[in-house]
Amino acid sequence: MKPVFEKVPKRQWESFHCEVVHGPDYGTRWHFHPEYQLTLAIESRGHRVVGDNIGTLSDGDIVLLGSNLPHVWHQDRGPKARQVSAIIVRFDETFLGRDFFTLPEVEPVKRLLQRAARGLEVRGNTRTAVTDHMKRLAQSEGLARVIELLAILNTLANSTELKPLASASYEPKLESADQGRMERVVDFIHTHLTEEIDRERLAKLAHLSLGAFSRFFHSRTGKTVPEYVNEVRIGRACRMLAEDAGNITDIAMDCGYRNLANFNRRFREVMGTTPSAYRQKFRGVAGQ
Repeated sequence: MKPVFEKVPKRQWESFHCEVVHGPDYGTRWHFHPEYQLTLAIESRGHRVVGDNIGTLSDGDIVLLGSNLPHVWHQDRGPKARQVSAIIVRFDETFLGRDFFTLPEVEPVKRLLQRAARGLEVRGNTRTAVTDHMKRLAQSEGLARVIELLAILNTLANSTELKPLASASYEPKLESADQGRMERVVDFIHTHLTEEIDRERLAKLAHLSLGAFSRFFHSRTGKTVPEYVNEVRIGRACRMLAEDAGNITDIAMDCGYRNLANFNRRFREVMGTTPSAYRQKFRGVAGQ
């Protein structure tokens, strides 16, 4: 899926953009933009795609994205779906002037932004600290907003609790053409995630031959269609297992697997363990 270019709606009176999201979803498709992005998912259930990485999206998730890194935050749909509550901050390297990142005191932050080229998941105590700063930033105006953003960058730059997401070899083809084609393909996959995903139908939606579509999809995502769909499904299963949401057979069915043996096999391929062992790990953490 080729990401589409997005123009960040920064207003004339602000040096960077902060968006507070409340609604059924994040309102975006898989896209990219030159600005760096920091996303705090205060309340969210689904999955996120960062380059060629697919991860579970849950409450408190924080990710820092580098410039022009394709991404999408996808909220689960359905009758039991929850509303999204999130804070998204986007900024570029010139938001405090063209020479700001050349200052020696800012060198750690400059290295942080270089590392963000793969996307960085924020964990542990760092996540708690950054959450507090982002909530204050969203409620601040003027210089106070800038101070909070600098505090966030300083905290991240000095943290050892950042996990790279996209693989080091990921190099997407970034073109803004064919937006409608990609929107049709992406929407179909996410809407029919619990069903059999027919590659021939995806190819028809993209108006490409099956072979051309397969090459096109892999060149943009670093994955085949079955790999992509399987990782999204397993990510959804991980969240349901961690939440103890039903028995494993029902979870398998809810994630698009027709039999338990296939689910167990695919789960082990992605996670390196069984669904029951994965669930038990979270029960142990919760003291259940």
